[in-house]
Amino acid sequence: MNPNEHKTVNRRMALLIALSTVVIALYVLRLVFLQLINDEYFRAQATSTTDYKFTVTAARGDIVDAAGRRIASTTTGYNVVLSKLLMGEKDLNETLQQVVEILKANGESWNDTLLISEPDAAGQYHFTNDPESESDQNTLASTKEALGLQQYATAQDVMGKLVEDYELGDWPLYWQRVLGGLHYQMQQEDYSNLNNFTLAEGVSDATVATIKEHSLELPGVEIVQTSARSYEMGTVLPHVLGRVGKITAEKWKVTDENGQVTYPLREKGYNMNDVIGISGLESVYEDQLRGKDGVKTITRDADGVIVDTRLTTLPQPGYTVQLTVDSLFQQAVDQALANNIDWINERYNKDSAKAAAGAVVVLNVKDGSVAAASNYPSFDQNLYAAQYGEYSKDPGLPLFNRALQGLYTPGSTFKPAVAVAALDTGLVNQHSTVYCNGVYNYYKDYHPRCTRHGHSGNIDLFTAIKWSCNIYFYDVGRRLGSDVYNAYAYKLGMGVKTGVEVGEALGRMTTKNDPNYIESLDVQAAIGQGNTVVTPVQLATYAATLANKGVRYRTHFVKAILDTNTGEVISRTAPEVMDIIEDHDGLFDQVEKGMVGVSDTVAGLMDYPYTIACKTGTPQRSETFLVGNTRKHYTNTMMVAYGPVEDPQIAIGIVIEYGGGGARAGNLVADIFDAYFALQNGTLTLPQTEAESGDPAAQPQAPAASAPAAAPAQEMESEVDASPEGAVPQPEDTAQEDASSPQTEG
Repeated sequence: MNPNEHKTVNRRMALLIALSTVVIALYVLRLVFLQLINDEYFRAQATSTTDYKFTVTAARGDIVDAAGRRIASTTTGYNVVLSKLLMGEKDLNETLQQVVEILKANGESWNDTLLISEPDAAGQYHFTNDPESESDQNTLASTKEALGLQQYATAQDVMGKLVEDYELGDWPLYWQRVLGGLHYQMQQEDYSNLNNFTLAEGVSDATVATIKEHSLELPGVEIVQTSARSYEMGTVLPHVLGRVGKITAEKWKVTDENGQVTYPLREKGYNMNDVIGISGLESVYEDQLRGKDGVKTITRDADGVIVDTRLTTLPQPGYTVQLTVDSLFQQAVDQALANNIDWINERYNKDSAKAAAGAVVVLNVKDGSVAAASNYPSFDQNLYAAQYGEYSKDPGLPLFNRALQGLYTPGSTFKPAVAVAALDTGLVNQHSTVYCNGVYNYYKDYHPRCTRHGHSGNIDLFTAIKWSCNIYFYDVGRRLGSDVYNAYAYKLGMGVKTGVEVGEALGRMTTKNDPNYIESLDVQAAIGQGNTVVTPVQLATYAATLANKGVRYRTHFVKAILDTNTGEVISRTAPEVMDIIEDHDGLFDQVEKGMVGVSDTVAGLMDYPYTIACKTGTPQRSETFLVGNTRKHYTNTMMVAYGPVEDPQIAIGIVIEYGGGGARAGNLVADIFDAYFALQNGTLTLPQTEAESGDPAAQPQAPAASAPAAAPAQEMESEVDASPEGAVPQPEDTAQEDASSPQTEG
């Protein structure tokens, strides 16, 4: 190598060494930057994770009877839930198809509320909304709005938009409908990494097993244990308990008159697919029954790998709502009402309109708590969904809560209220009399009548109540005026809200502001006819107020709120006085004396071991029938009662539609008292064989306090022509077709 070449090599070596030194220096500087200067930042990046929180629904609280027996409880079920977070790269449509195939094979349904049919043979779709359903119309309008379509869009237009939005063009028509419906539902329920989607609810064990067997093929498809509402006594108080259901779109998204959209339930912590109380006590006590949801936290690292799943907040079950009603007594009253209706039809209504419906309310006199509230016919909570179509079409209206919402002309059961008003105002005393000759001749062109059953001539208060003298109450009612006796009726509990926690009808009195009012209407209203209508629960409240010598308590179904875990009483319903009529000069004793006199004329009560005070009523209905050449009105059976008179315990209000004479409820009152006393002494029980079989129709048995009578001693029914001279016309819109002609009744 010559000197020049040597120099060249040396220069190149020096250059390489210099370059290597620079590169090494850069690496050293980078390492210093990574490990020393930004060590904490990059360490955090290497170990970064994201937490995703999901709601764990709390078990709904139980509803129990006065003795602690479960009426409504929570049972364990299983839902199929889709988790986007856990699904990974698996195609969503393929996953949905696989799960739907499993559900179909096991006869399950899935979460799809889209009101569009499957395609017909021609590939056409149709809306499935009920044209008469406002809810369906609103849902359909919301669907079109959410998809950006005009309100005149057809079912074909809606499906076309779904296929376009969710890229379903390559799928067969059937699967376009299935997947389109599911995608739309998922969108409505905000399906995301943070919000799972419930694909199917309450699935069978077979579905649970199949999905678990295919879990590797179905990432993100989970079987989640959940709670479902179960009614262990499905026929006990179904109208009062109410129902639960999923949150509807209308309740979830609320738009006010200004177009402002709010989500009130979301603000209270609900998810869109949550179950909520929608009627009855389930709705009224939603906050107490709901409980506090828990939180499940899923942790995912920077690469999307799930590194941890844990329950970070335990769910707390809802409180237990305890009722004032004992379920055994309730079932005994249910059966007694049904038996009485059957007896009336067998004995009296063989060839005429059948007594096919009625209601009974029983109250505890001491505090206004409800001991029983029976409707006939009724329904089974556990069969509600499956048999809703049959229930809703039944002409007997089993879904209608007659006990709290049925409006009926009270008839002569109203007369004690007029008596209280007359005594308290000093218009009459126990010795005052009114002459009864069967016709009231005060008005020139209107002469209402009285049957004079068991009485005639000068009639005092006791006799007027005992034998239900119309002439006495026509005259006293006219002299008092409807304004006065209505005021007392309100204070006694008629035509006003009784205070029960669930919905009740208000009822009404006959007033001078009524469109059809004329002066003679005051005498009709004084015997509980005219435009006056009341509910069975108001009749029972009225009877309890008479028993309490003018003290009216708030009527209520709930006894206490209990901690589900410990049984500790969280709150208790205290007796609440709603109104008082002062018992001047023993006026209530005078009224009670007359009501005890009524019991002395009624089969089932006249020989009863305890003294019962009652008042019958036989208000006429608008419908008529022919007896020979005479047209008569059908009548309802009405009764108010309380006892034992020496120390009143319970008060009763009874209505039987088309039942006829009010005295026909005498044996029913006796049966109710029998059951009550059996409950008190511990002998009211379910028949052993039926109770063990779990038959929901098994009825309690009570030892009879007295032998049942063969027939009422007296019917006290109206025997007067249904179209008397000068009869005042009745309003045609009286609730429950109870408008009656202004006639005599007892």
